[in-house]
Amino acid sequence: MKICPSVEEIRATVAGFRQVGESVGLVTTMGALHEGHLSLMRRAREGHDRVVATIFVNPTQFGEVADLAHYPSDDARDIDLLQDEGVDALFLPTVETIYPPGDETIVETIELANKLHGKVRPGHFRGVATVVARLFNICQPDAAYFGEKDYQQLQVIKRMVRDLHFPLEVVGVATVREADGLAMSSRNVRLTPEDRTAAVVLNQSLSAAEALVADGTTVDALKSEIRSIIRSEPRAVLRAVDVVAAESLDAIDGPVTEKIAIMLSAEFGSVLLIDQREITP
Repeated sequence: MKICPSVEEIRATVAGFRQVGESVGLVTTMGALHEGHLSLMRRAREGHDRVVATIFVNPTQFGEVADLAHYPSDDARDIDLLQDEGVDALFLPTVETIYPPGDETIVETIELANKLHGKVRPGHFRGVATVVARLFNICQPDAAYFGEKDYQQLQVIKRMVRDLHFPLEVVGVATVREADGLAMSSRNVRLTPEDRTAAVVLNQSLSAAEALVADGTTVDALKSEIRSIIRSEPRAVLRAVDVVAAESLDAIDGPVTEKIAIMLSAEFGSVLLIDQREITP
């Protein structure tokens, strides 16, 4: 695996792949890799000759300085994992590389970024869109792979790619879960043992919601059931329950008759976790 700390190196590496007619799949990460990330690498490998990964802890998507400071980082471990997966190249830039001195350009999906989880985490999706646009422009892949767990993020990136005419495909990959159903996340390592046990309530509430939809229900009834289940766990502090139209994230009400997305956020101790599920009646 070629490790490329500079823009020039990763562009030259990708250009070398293209010179011999090879396609490139990209997986952008903030490191602290887990099985969810590795599943994205494997999906990229299924569709492309070469797989490029990035590791960059993006400061502009963190609302709290303390949250950024506590984000787990272990580049040596992550590099070993990527090599074991057969990743071909890694872009490992500094903050100054991505945000050069005097930087003042942002990218924002105005509506998608400022609703739902965007209200809980103001500025977060603007930071995501800005860094992902830069990584796409630098790495110039044929396709990029993102987990569906960050559902709103996935829709923001898809909309950005459409609106800015990026010549690539954005592929969503199903959420990878622990054996007990907790969605894999780099934040999970910060949970206390008690909060780690409690956090499975998110997936449990989504499973209950799926059963309700199968039997026929309304948006209000879904929200009520999810809130009840999560609030029954004393270690969970519910932040948001959103039931919206899948992909567009438009508000809906009344009977559930079309594919929906349920997006949750809750705090366990000092750790904010999210989870989601698309459900078709």
